[in-house]
Amino acid sequence: MQKEIMRYLPTTRKELRGLGWDRPDIILVTGDAYIDSPYIGVAVIGRVLADAGYRVGIIAQPDISGEDIQRLGEPKLFWGISGGCIDSMVANRTASGIRRKSDDYTPGGLNNRRPDRAVLAYSNLIRRHFKNTVPLVLGGIEASLRRIAHYDCWDNAVRRSILFDAKADYLLYGMAERAVVELAGCLKNGQNPHRIRGLCYIGSTQVEGYHCLPAFEEVKDDKQAFTRMFTLFYANNDPVGATGLCQRHANRYLVQNPPQSCPSSAELDHIYELDYQLDVHPFYAGFGQVKALETIRFSITTHRGCYGECNFCAIAVHQGRTISSRSQKSIVREAVKLTSHPAFKGMIHDVGGPTANMYGFECTKKLRKGPCPDKRCIFPQICNNMPVNHGRQLRLLDELRALPGVKKIVVSSGIRYDMILADRENGLNYLRKLIRYHVSGQLKVAPEHCVNSVLACMGKPGSESLLKFRELFNRLTKKEGLKQFLTYYIIAAHPGCRLQDMRDLKKFASRELKLIPRQVQIFTPTPSTWSTLMYWTGKNPFTDTSCFVEKKVQGKEKQKKALVGTSARKKSASRPNRGRHKQHILTKKKDRR
Repeated sequence: MQKEIMRYLPTTRKELRGLGWDRPDIILVTGDAYIDSPYIGVAVIGRVLADAGYRVGIIAQPDISGEDIQRLGEPKLFWGISGGCIDSMVANRTASGIRRKSDDYTPGGLNNRRPDRAVLAYSNLIRRHFKNTVPLVLGGIEASLRRIAHYDCWDNAVRRSILFDAKADYLLYGMAERAVVELAGCLKNGQNPHRIRGLCYIGSTQVEGYHCLPAFEEVKDDKQAFTRMFTLFYANNDPVGATGLCQRHANRYLVQNPPQSCPSSAELDHIYELDYQLDVHPFYAGFGQVKALETIRFSITTHRGCYGECNFCAIAVHQGRTISSRSQKSIVREAVKLTSHPAFKGMIHDVGGPTANMYGFECTKKLRKGPCPDKRCIFPQICNNMPVNHGRQLRLLDELRALPGVKKIVVSSGIRYDMILADRENGLNYLRKLIRYHVSGQLKVAPEHCVNSVLACMGKPGSESLLKFRELFNRLTKKEGLKQFLTYYIIAAHPGCRLQDMRDLKKFASRELKLIPRQVQIFTPTPSTWSTLMYWTGKNPFTDTSCFVEKKVQGKEKQKKALVGTSARKKSASRPNRGRHKQHILTKKKDRR
């Protein structure tokens, strides 16, 4: 077997024979092409399991109409099933329900390899070809956000936990590196895995001491019960102080154990320094280029988690509300490794995480006691207990810029401009160096809207901080003698947003921003977010008041056109949908398990 293929986890029989394996211990099945990168969830899980001594194979984008799933035989311990870096319904369909033509995670770019509801499709595929097989274990963003009863906008109905619909044995939610190694150990040694943190399973009875969520049969028709369910679910999503959950589905129970504790810096360092090849596996590369590789190959993850808690974003539920940062030494070692890659041209495309400037600091009270039950870290204002300080990130960027072979480092992950303004010690210097060294023409910010009532529904700060930041950015950019601009991300048709609000936004943008934003997406109600709860119930759960929701496709399109006009729609159609990349932090800034 060719040497370059052996550096990857095996994906064909030929590779198994070359390694001297009869069959893998674990086979991972994914809706993405196999890109061996720390930004790709399945690649990370595979590398972590291999590092723990298990034989791991990967079947990427199997043909659901044929026998492709039999390519590696049957694993000894379990099948690991993921829809990919992005929920397959979000990857396949626009907010208006139109089938997407392109897929950045498919070789050749044509969206013809990822089935709708990929986790269910792959589970059924395995059951069809392997009767009475070893356990099926669900993971990744699609399973993680659908682990309890959830509203599904494509069905416009509340669906059961995906664990029941997939007829799977276990589900690992959130960042699952530690949990998947524990599960593999239990299955290898014949032990019961039911106490593993971060694990869901189906039980016949409630678990003593666990909270009991309203039953599926109750929440599927009762929106008040659904709100109580989601509120209790969200309150027990942080590892510090969380209690396990049970939810009855007919005569059985979904059991969700408390989350795994946040990874330490040492654990993150080890995970991100495993032997990733930063390329598409040769078997899949033969089918064409994978566009996602362009942005993730030479990018570096500095941390996980986000305490921004934007109501429309899934990161708080999937990665958590607590920041876990890597050490500066580990990040620098990864950068040095990038410079030795034969395809590296001197540019590191990103140094960041879900929100780049959350690296390196956290609320000490939250680390001890968990998130406050009655307030958020930075909304509606930044909490006095949050020690916002960009000093550690400044030192990191300074060291990275000094590395031989590095010509340019771009911070392309999102930044919170309100946090820059709040940092009186290092905020100004951080922005100055960001402008001088780390912006490639445009700095992307995400105000999402300007109308206060809509921003309140989104969990976003008011437009006053945006205008202060814009003035500061323009002044510092002019001082540096550079031609750089701010690019604004906007959401149309979010719960609470009416057509008149979009018209007011257009006036605000023209008057204050001196431009009309073109990066506009229509809100997509993805499972397990507060905004989706508002969309389904028509109520703001934080105020217990009615909330206007535009549910007609024509009405959503009108809201978007009210800002960008009819001519911009065709231009924006070829651009990657930002809603998809919001989940793919869930890989890059845009993880991903």
